[in-house]
Amino acid sequence: MKENIVLELASLRGRKAPATLLPSVLERVGLADGYWRVESPVGPLFVAFNARGICAVARDLRGAAAFEQAYRARYNRRICAGRPPRGALEAVTRRLAGDHRARLRLDLRGCSDFERAVLEKTLEIPRGEVRPYGWVAREIGRPKAVRAVGTALGGNPVPLLIPCHRVVRADGAIGEYALGGAAKRDLLQGEGVDIAQLEHLARCGQRFVGSDTTRIYCLPTCGSARRITGPHRVEFPNARAAASAGYRACKRCRPAPQP
Repeated sequence: MKENIVLELASLRGRKAPATLLPSVLERVGLADGYWRVESPVGPLFVAFNARGICAVARDLRGAAAFEQAYRARYNRRICAGRPPRGALEAVTRRLAGDHRARLRLDLRGCSDFERAVLEKTLEIPRGEVRPYGWVAREIGRPKAVRAVGTALGGNPVPLLIPCHRVVRADGAIGEYALGGAAKRDLLQGEGVDIAQLEHLARCGQRFVGSDTTRIYCLPTCGSARRITGPHRVEFPNARAAASAGYRACKRCRPAPQP
């Protein structure tokens, strides 16, 4: 038995290990993060992961080497191509296809408590709906931190998986996006958001829509707002105007602070 092992080792002497062996070992023992490439509604993406979960998502614009360099510069951690954790590929694919029920472990350890609160609240925005930055700020108990919310979303390490593209400007305009303004429009239109209507309301200075039968007003993309038929649809420039007309805020989309 020992002789066979010696002979086998001798036969391997001088052979080079596969180029993929060291990166794979480093990733598996936790000395480097891994990543894989996946298709998405905005083109190919690199998805990075480690033992704690998915830690970064970026568009493949200049290839793997450029992604690895940018990743090391941002996170100060080694990274190499590797196999996604069991179940992660399916979960990411489902989430990118719009299945919010797909469970993912996310590694947000580089985020502050405030940034984490912003990202977790953004996860609650339903597919096909948008919320203004001020809504996120108010919902996390920091109503004056609207600009900081924008900054936190601009640094979202896992765009698409945390849908920061569903957060828009206070006036209803689409606004900026970490993966590009055109990508934001495409994503929202793909989810069924009526961009033309949002922009029309923004130009007219209207922020909310209400039903004269229920006397409830909503954010324009709220599921309840979409069911309002033309003759019963009323538009309001702000919450004060809606309240003055005898309308109350929708409990689903929460367009204004609840009494």
